[in-house]
Amino acid sequence: MTLHERNEFLLWKAAQYENPNFIESDPISIPHRFTRKEDVEIVGLIMATISWGNRKSIIKSGEKLLSIFGESPHDFVMHFNHQKPLNFVHRTFSSQDLQHFLYGLRCIYEKDGLEACFDKLPSEGHEMRLINFRTAMLSKLQDLRIKKHLSNPLSNSACKRLNMFLRWMVRSNAKGVDFGLWSNIPQKELRLPLDVHTGNTARHLNLLSRKQNDWKSSEELYRQCVNICPKDPGKLDFALFGLGAMEKFNQPSFLL
Repeated sequence: MTLHERNEFLLWKAAQYENPNFIESDPISIPHRFTRKEDVEIVGLIMATISWGNRKSIIKSGEKLLSIFGESPHDFVMHFNHQKPLNFVHRTFSSQDLQHFLYGLRCIYEKDGLEACFDKLPSEGHEMRLINFRTAMLSKLQDLRIKKHLSNPLSNSACKRLNMFLRWMVRSNAKGVDFGLWSNIPQKELRLPLDVHTGNTARHLNLLSRKQNDWKSSEELYRQCVNICPKDPGKLDFALFGLGAMEKFNQPSFLL
């Protein structure tokens, strides 16, 4: 397989998986139940934050969240008493974590809103978007136990869940999967949500040389993907994830 053939293969697979059928078994199905921008943001962020483990289990936890939030998650957040206990747990994300998370979000919406948290100066790198958000979430909290749920590129985390959330918010909704709600982040800056599926598939296709799924690997994969699809590297997430998670893609490295 030549480089050109590999790249065309990835673009074909991305087009195959980026369609409304993808939503049914994916955590993005939960924020898709809302239309108001702030509701989609809040549910999308929390769903992305708890997106590890079995996808059926993640969606089940999302259903539980909706039973707590009611018809307007934004209204719930803005009027929520953060001292009130909640009946929620998803793996290591506890009810107390959710309380602190919602309080952090309320403080953000009382100021400039969630989209503004991911803004940055032109001279700053993409990682500063994630750092700015993390700082805003933690700034008003005395109990910082939710730090473990807010990944940090300065700690060399791949920040898979935050990058997935950004893909949801930023990429065009033309295919009916992502939302395209935010305009302050260009599609061409989006990093792929690097996990075991995308990482292993990327290595099989010689897109990634590093063995770790960390921030350095995320940047390496981004540089490869932006060469293939300069205006929208994030679309290749559909190809790499679909090949790995749904097709159990497991081939020896191709000679390029």
